[in-house]
Amino acid sequence: MNERDADAPETTAGADAVDRTGAFARPESGVGPSAADGPGDEGRPDAVRTWHRLADGSVLLDGFHALKHAVRFRADVPVAVTTDRRAALELAGELAPDVRDALEALLAEVPETTLKALVPRPHPTSVAALAVRPSRAANLEILARTPRSTPVVVLDNPRNLGNAGAVIRLAAGFGATGVVTTGTLDPWHPTVVRGGAGLHFATAVERLTVDELPPGPVFALDPEGEDIRGLKLPDDAVLAFGSERTGLSAELRSRADHLVALPMRPQVSSYNLATSVAMTLFHWSATGGVPA
Repeated sequence: MNERDADAPETTAGADAVDRTGAFARPESGVGPSAADGPGDEGRPDAVRTWHRLADGSVLLDGFHALKHAVRFRADVPVAVTTDRRAALELAGELAPDVRDALEALLAEVPETTLKALVPRPHPTSVAALAVRPSRAANLEILARTPRSTPVVVLDNPRNLGNAGAVIRLAAGFGATGVVTTGTLDPWHPTVVRGGAGLHFATAVERLTVDELPPGPVFALDPEGEDIRGLKLPDDAVLAFGSERTGLSAELRSRADHLVALPMRPQVSSYNLATSVAMTLFHWSATGGVPA
């Protein structure tokens, strides 16, 4: 079915999916490298101590691109480390000159052994950082605000952490108002954040129940629905996609105002979840919606 991905590995939230709801207190100023601190020895202990102090309640930014996007979209990043400060800043100068100065002020250089102690599986760019999660109250306000100029994407009981991250990255790219998950999967799980490349900070990401979904007409993807090619999706649409394995829940289906189907060749059983979201958001944008 076109919103399902039966071949995707099933990954439940389980014990690994911690629900970090609510706002974290903003760390005191000066926790990152100061103007007097360089990439040398005196700059390392403060960064490492700050990391250990904040790690349990912060969002891990795994890799240069996650840090780049978080800074670009005004995340509060109290600490960032790398094994090669010069290389990281050269990469910033090449790929993200708009945030290079911010990264120069933020990045502290640490030995490779220290980075591996902080992040057991470091990103190939050898960059990692911690960010403060946006407040739940602020995200809920964004999701509830009307009129709305871009859709909200709903993942109904998703099971695969990587798929959820890819969807958040897509939604950010299209300027969607937000991404909401139902069920047990935590959309701020470190694996989801890694898949989203730090773009959780570019859109409102929260976990809600079906009863708490944002306002707006619900267009739910279903193989028995109306062909999407004949529809114009409104800007305030709530676009709902079922889980990779079981599709839409009965609860979400009962909330749907419209069932919508993506075109698919006969005998092809499904699209990947992120592919389905991409096709739907592209259709919205191509028929009148304008990404931010």
